[in-house]
Amino acid sequence: MSQSDNPADPFKKALAEATKVMADDPELSVSYTVDPPGQTADTIRLPQVSRRMTRDEVLLARGTADALALRHKFHDTGTHARYAPQGQMARDLYEAMETARIEAVGAQHMPGTAGNIDAKIGSEAMRRGYDQIKQPAEAPLATAAGYLIRHLATGRDLPKGADNVMELWRGFIEDRAGGTLEDLEITLSDQKSFSKFARQIISDLGYGDQLGDDPDQLDEDQEDQAEEGADQEQEPDSTGQDDQDQEDDTEASPEQSQEQQQDAAQASVTLDDMADAEMGDEADMPEGEAPLEPPAPQPVSDADPNYQVFNTENDEEIAAEDLAEPAELERLRAYLDQQLDPLKGAVSRLANKLQRRLQAQQSRSWEFDLEEGILDAGRLARVVANPTTPLSFKVEKDTEFRDTCVTLLLDNSGSMRGRPISIAAICADVLARTLERCQVKVEILGFTTRAWKGGMCREQWLADGRPQQPGRLNDLRHIVYKSADAPWRRSRDNLGLMMKEGLLKENIDGEALEWAHRRMERRVEARKILMVISDGAPVDDSTLSVNPANYLEKHLRDVIAMVEKRKAVELIAIGIGHDVTRYYDRAVTITDVEQLAGAMTEQLASLFDSDPRARARVMGLKKAG
Repeated sequence: MSQSDNPADPFKKALAEATKVMADDPELSVSYTVDPPGQTADTIRLPQVSRRMTRDEVLLARGTADALALRHKFHDTGTHARYAPQGQMARDLYEAMETARIEAVGAQHMPGTAGNIDAKIGSEAMRRGYDQIKQPAEAPLATAAGYLIRHLATGRDLPKGADNVMELWRGFIEDRAGGTLEDLEITLSDQKSFSKFARQIISDLGYGDQLGDDPDQLDEDQEDQAEEGADQEQEPDSTGQDDQDQEDDTEASPEQSQEQQQDAAQASVTLDDMADAEMGDEADMPEGEAPLEPPAPQPVSDADPNYQVFNTENDEEIAAEDLAEPAELERLRAYLDQQLDPLKGAVSRLANKLQRRLQAQQSRSWEFDLEEGILDAGRLARVVANPTTPLSFKVEKDTEFRDTCVTLLLDNSGSMRGRPISIAAICADVLARTLERCQVKVEILGFTTRAWKGGMCREQWLADGRPQQPGRLNDLRHIVYKSADAPWRRSRDNLGLMMKEGLLKENIDGEALEWAHRRMERRVEARKILMVISDGAPVDDSTLSVNPANYLEKHLRDVIAMVEKRKAVELIAIGIGHDVTRYYDRAVTITDVEQLAGAMTEQLASLFDSDPRARARVMGLKKAG
């Protein structure tokens, strides 16, 4: 080993391989970073290990690696999302208990992980000062519930600090949910059963109002509706018979008072008169003229006229500054800057690279025969030949990208929570400033929903008797972080809104893309570029539970096809951790959010490249032009 080699590299390599084995995924990518650890679908980020390899660094890295590998192996995101509560406190409890379940199951299968994870828990508890807390109100209930689940499931004592938080809340939890906790062992190994168990614990603790709809009950209701529909199809004459019975009942029912019967008779006469009057109007109408019919309702989607939305009354297009007070936006922006401070240098270098590439491609020309400017050396020969000829000057003029508009459409779904949304926000920040310096107008938009699992739209659907195939069944929230004409200095704080707790919910990509496309079509710029940043397929539990499974995905494909066919807007996409090339013709997929800044820079720079072959290479197209 050369002296320049990092002595920690062999350990880091061995730990990365062990993590892949433990996660049972040889294709898993493992990296080390000074930023908070975490994971995406195909990547695990572990705490950095310095050259000194202190005991605390090694234990923390091993514990974090074990915890994330076990989550990769024993956690199903679909099941987790299906039973996830709506309210913030309920979700915190749900997440903490699921993490405890994963670590307990891992300890049963691989006992060696328990000690490593203890070291991680102890490190986090001491860093947060849990050992100094004296009152339950100062300790997070969700964290205490997770600690208690892990303690009961494994029988292991908790590290210092963590045990203090658990004991402060233990009496309260066991008093409220003691009966439910008895089922812990029988539900631990099955995530679906444990999710129901966790929801019951949340209800026992007094947060049942934050659970939202029971997904199992919704499934039972749908099955009942299907059975009722089948019964009706088997009895085609029953409707007519029922109608006849109702008429007989109306005529002969002894329960109706005389006044009610008179009212019914008067109503019948009134309806008959109205019908006769309408017939008379039609009879008086000149031949060849048909009665006017109400115009057909406009389709919700230009891309697919058959795409349905149950209710649009509660959809909103809203400016970011209307979703939070100015002081809160300033605080959230400061939090975003602090969280991503280690990345600012790298992102700024990429921004400078983009600016140089854009400016290098600007079309330059000269204005000649001016009275001032740079001396035109090419015309000095005339002065030498005839000294009375005046000197000639020239000036270089730039033609920048003044006739271009770029829109960044950011996925604001719950799956982007944490590091992905933070990286997306800071990249949008830097790119907006960079493009603005190059005289390119930039618009930053975000899309999510107003509620988990349907919101007011679903409430209306339930009140209307749950009609079949209702279409999109949630309330949209489309956010304008920065309009194209707004200067960046006035919109800077708005991106901090993405750090707001509870903002990120479901993602209905098709309607969001169509919304952004309509906004761009109204722009006067000759060239329009729309960049979509997402981490997967459109997902909305409320909609997909009562429509075909591919309902939202099909609409997204239809919208993309429409945008690309019209060619008024150049569409590109970047997928974070998920392959979006199956939707977009021009797209790239990155496996780690740290790659987002570079990918955005390269994609935008390639669009301004004058060589179509160069554009094709960067965009990954099979042919140029």
